[in-house]
Amino acid sequence: MGANASGKTDLALELARRLGGEIVSADSKQTYKLMEAGTAKPHGAWTDTPAGKFYLVEGVPYHFVDILDPRATCDAGSFVRDAKKLLPEIWARGKVPIMAGGTGLYVQAYWNGLDDLPASDPTLRQQLTALAESGGKMALYAELIRLDPEAARRIPPGNVQRVMRAIEITRLAGKPASQLWTGRLVDSLPAHDGKFVFIRWAKELLAERIKRRTVTRFDEWEAETRALLAQGYPEDCPGLKTLGYPQMLDYLAGRVTKADAIRMIVSASMAYAKRQNTWFSRYRNTLRLELQKPEDYDPAALAERILNA
Repeated sequence: MGANASGKTDLALELARRLGGEIVSADSKQTYKLMEAGTAKPHGAWTDTPAGKFYLVEGVPYHFVDILDPRATCDAGSFVRDAKKLLPEIWARGKVPIMAGGTGLYVQAYWNGLDDLPASDPTLRQQLTALAESGGKMALYAELIRLDPEAARRIPPGNVQRVMRAIEITRLAGKPASQLWTGRLVDSLPAHDGKFVFIRWAKELLAERIKRRTVTRFDEWEAETRALLAQGYPEDCPGLKTLGYPQMLDYLAGRVTKADAIRMIVSASMAYAKRQNTWFSRYRNTLRLELQKPEDYDPAALAERILNA
């Protein structure tokens, strides 16, 4: 586990090579096809093997990446359903499953479960989306304040998806969403079921890594986004709403300069990284890899430390 650009993929691959493992991606962005540069999806290829057709990265099966059309949505419930089926299959092949990713809700949902909440309603979601588009995020937030002041206190107005989901839950359940949240997010992860590792960089070093990755991949990211638009994918499809793509779309439309787009993507990525680190810091029973200088990131040495912990 860890923030974006923290080195989860390379460390997972190192562990997979040592253990004879297969990687289970817990990253909602990397599920999308046709989106590699902007999601930092590991570079691989779909390959037929004796055990089936897998997305192989350096010869290692990497599950739950490159599987969804950018118009499709993904959620924690689907991840849990598919992962509960996949992990026993990996063990049955004599391999070790290694879950790696930064979507904290996916990790939480698989290991500790989610609150029993009503499923999303497409019609209601369309109504709420229309409210956000016509009145702005504060109009949506005002509705949450009216329906569930406690939820509004706990959710920032800028987190439109969470605001929308809280309103949806409240309307569908007939009671405030805040009354249905159990607080299980602070539970320890079940150390008897697995070994949990949290990579945490010093803030300034993580910022450097995020900026370097953004700058290095920007041109490829631009070409990738142009190709998606040329294929008819709408700007508001779920894939193009993921981290960094809205800023790239602003750049392609001439609304911001390249320098501004890079600055905005880095800023959004750092804000997301802060939320990720806060989420993963909640869990006890984790091995924390605190990286204070660039040379601290040595996948081989870190893998050895994990295996000996």
